[in-house]
Amino acid sequence: MEDAALHNIIRYSAGEDLRKEAQMLIAEEPLSIRVENTPYAVVMRTPGDEQFLAAGFCLAEGLVDRVEDFATLGHCEQIDPNVISVVLTPQRREKVAGLLERRGYISQTSCGICGKALVEDLTQKMVPSTDATPIELARIMARINDERLLDHQALYRKTSSAHGAVLFTKRLDVLSIGEDVGRHNALDKAIGRALLEGSLARASIAALSSRISYELVQKAARAGIPIILGMSRPTALAVSLSRRMNMTLACASKEGDLLIFCGKERLAL
Repeated sequence: MEDAALHNIIRYSAGEDLRKEAQMLIAEEPLSIRVENTPYAVVMRTPGDEQFLAAGFCLAEGLVDRVEDFATLGHCEQIDPNVISVVLTPQRREKVAGLLERRGYISQTSCGICGKALVEDLTQKMVPSTDATPIELARIMARINDERLLDHQALYRKTSSAHGAVLFTKRLDVLSIGEDVGRHNALDKAIGRALLEGSLARASIAALSSRISYELVQKAARAGIPIILGMSRPTALAVSLSRRMNMTLACASKEGDLLIFCGKERLAL
């Protein structure tokens, strides 16, 4: 399956005749994530990097804590490219039996808190960050300005409609990149890639093309990433959750400044 397709459209500009042109549109397909041979969740995503997406999703949900918790992770494109199967190790399966057996369960991290009885549930599988390593604000701002998020987004340059997530190390080296029609999926892909490649422990910053919602904070917290930078302002719940998880949350302003909502102690002058 392709991540984008060419479509014919008609453009209207004031004072000009209608004209035909072609535009690349981002692809969107459902992905069924099956855990232990049972349907667990369906997410709408852009085709590609399904293993990374599923790995990041499972980490965020609390189904796994490390890559060794997976027994197998994959799908057969010849049978159905929109289905991916996750099998846990016997030890991990026993540890998360409550999650697997829960009836009427709705994902915590893919598209909002619908189906969740209490917001308190959000923190049940997260541990507050203990990483206090300071990073110079000037270096962060220079990196954002010199290596803008869009520079890492090939799919966005092609379609103008893809969300992106980039993970950086403490030295501000690019560690992992994810792109998708969904902002949650983009972060899952970036985190899942780093998880499966064994480099997630080096991730210190998650830079996101979107606004920062509580689900994205939850995903970063589960991945042990202490700093989140967004291109749009966070929600109040995202800031509250970041504070509880001892994380740093900031976003770029329209004027090019950095707005710091919590965790300023990690950002050194």
